[in-house]
Amino acid sequence: MSMPQPERKARSASSRGVSTTPRQYTVRTRASQSTAAHDAPAACSAQPQGHAADFSAYRGWRMLLNPIWCYHGFALCVFMLMVFGLVMVFSSSSVSMVAVGATPWSQALDQAKFCIIGLVAFAVALALPYRVYAKLCMPLVAMAGFMQLLTLTPLGVEVNGNKGWINLGFATFQPAELVKFVLCITLPKLLVEVGKRHERGAPTHVKDYLWPFGTYGALLVLVLAGRDLGTTMILVFIGLVAFCFSDFPRKWLGALAVGLAGACVLFAIMSPNRMRRILATYQGCSASDMQDACYQATHAKYALASGGFLGVGLGNSREKWNYLPEAHNDFIYAIIGEETGFVGAVLVLVLFAVIAWCMIVVALRTPNRYTSMALLCFTVWIVGQALVNIAVVVGILPVMGVPLPFVSAGGSSLILCLAAAGASMSMMRSQPQIAAERQRS
Repeated sequence: MSMPQPERKARSASSRGVSTTPRQYTVRTRASQSTAAHDAPAACSAQPQGHAADFSAYRGWRMLLNPIWCYHGFALCVFMLMVFGLVMVFSSSSVSMVAVGATPWSQALDQAKFCIIGLVAFAVALALPYRVYAKLCMPLVAMAGFMQLLTLTPLGVEVNGNKGWINLGFATFQPAELVKFVLCITLPKLLVEVGKRHERGAPTHVKDYLWPFGTYGALLVLVLAGRDLGTTMILVFIGLVAFCFSDFPRKWLGALAVGLAGACVLFAIMSPNRMRRILATYQGCSASDMQDACYQATHAKYALASGGFLGVGLGNSREKWNYLPEAHNDFIYAIIGEETGFVGAVLVLVLFAVIAWCMIVVALRTPNRYTSMALLCFTVWIVGQALVNIAVVVGILPVMGVPLPFVSAGGSSLILCLAAAGASMSMMRSQPQIAAERQRS
């Protein structure tokens, strides 16, 4: 006796292990897809089981691609660099502090205070949702521009030829560090807004980018006015990355890169002092340069060379005995290489490499375009500045006064870098798997 046709089909499907439960399909419009992409954390919290199943794909070396691992690994590397920097600031500054009549640990105590303030800034930046940064970016642009403008007034303080500090009475502050932070959260927001207009069918015009260009150019010119070539280079890198990963037309991108590079070259050749340092770096040092343009770079190489594989030991540096200027600041990497050797110098490079890897992995796996672009900008700032600093110390680039993030002595750089780390982790939370993990915990 033959069974009814529907029942036969159901039993046949069951025998093959195929679920016969009716599926429900949802039609999603373009607008709803966009909303879902920008509200990824909410979607993740609604489906934690699905994302939990995704974690099983990260086995072996693929664990390095796990956003959760990157989220926590980033924080660990930042705090390791900060603590290591505090130790090295004490070691590299003790002699110079005694030479000026202070206690050996006075610079280290100041750095410890900056660490505490920086950790508060980190906590505040981490607590702010990423949407708040998009709303606060323009007021922050006005504040950063105003403070950078103050460096050109009698309140400005000139250090080593760069007039990039302002005297607050109780301390000095470098507004260019705030400019870096502001550009990392502002340029992505302005460029994403332009991209949204193009997605709605609006044609591409040069005038669409006047607001991003105007904001970026105004802050860049103010920093240039302070004669700070190192910070200008970092701002150029941030701008190029922001425009490259936006909907900015590729035919204009090359012209932008050439224009920014040309501005840096023109800025360099207009200063005789900078030209001496550049020529000394790439054409060799004359006898007179050894006591002038090449002095700092030469003693940095002496420090690295004397460190060997394991170093001479913490506190045993010879170059910090007033031979190497700025040993606790821009050239602290040379003291790291001398006292901890090749092992310590490579460890610092590895920590910055892990930071770069973690930020890029999360940025490329984040559906929110704003947070993705902002993370890439923060990466260029922190890791790019570290590479520039190290390149100066080893003699690849001329001396330009760029501190090593999280490590060099100085409050402005440390506090703003820790704030950038907190903002980066806040934006990492828009990544679906990180949001799901936080929801479960």
